[in-house]
Amino acid sequence: MSEVNVYSLEGEVIDKIEIPRVFRTEKREDLIKRAVLASITHRIQPYGAYTEAGKRTSAESPGKNRGISRVPRMKSGPRRAAFVTLAVGGRKAFPPKVEKVYKEKINKKERKLAIASAIAFTSDKEAVLARGHRIENIKELPLVVEDRLEEIKRTSETREIFKTLGVWDDILRAKEKKIRAGRGKMRGRRYKRKKGPLIVISKNQGILYGARNHPGIDIVQVRNLGAEYLAPGAKPGRLVIWTRSAFEELDSLFGGV
Repeated sequence: MSEVNVYSLEGEVIDKIEIPRVFRTEKREDLIKRAVLASITHRIQPYGAYTEAGKRTSAESPGKNRGISRVPRMKSGPRRAAFVTLAVGGRKAFPPKVEKVYKEKINKKERKLAIASAIAFTSDKEAVLARGHRIENIKELPLVVEDRLEEIKRTSETREIFKTLGVWDDILRAKEKKIRAGRGKMRGRRYKRKKGPLIVISKNQGILYGARNHPGIDIVQVRNLGAEYLAPGAKPGRLVIWTRSAFEELDSLFGGV
């Protein structure tokens, strides 16, 4: 297939456009994973523990023949253990070091190829379904829409457009949230929510305000496109809505890989 339909906001075919050659890029999941990890690790802020943390105490061991363990204990109160790693409030055995390097590096050409590969995955119906997207009512992939979409500023209008284009089921899927298992739920990451469609635009003329309130949706300009947008969690095959201008701009940005 060398051409793809361009849809109006009413869901009608208004034109045909040639598919950029970036969609014929070799599909490399290994490179996509490297690029996503590099993106995630570049946001990590180095941190280290205070060198005296857990050690600022006058606790001493009571010595032998007391019928209790010989760990350092507080001198008043319930004589609880202190200082040692097994005690509540004690020092950490191997605290984090501020000099630890968290960043994963990736070459520029590898990163560009990873983005191109992730773009190619967005037209693979099996890969999109494997991510869990609901595409039963979508007529074809890639899904290209006229540039008028970039001018929509109201959430109520974008809702009707998404219903017409057949992506509303996927947005409803992303609305469901799940409580995270384990300790992470206590650390500001209580809920997990699925990713919905990605809208790739040429320039923002209001769509950022019109679509951002829908659950799971991300909006990004084509020149800022990254592997993490196209393959959240390093799993390629995200459902993408392209505006015509952004679609035509792909080859000039990523077509030469």
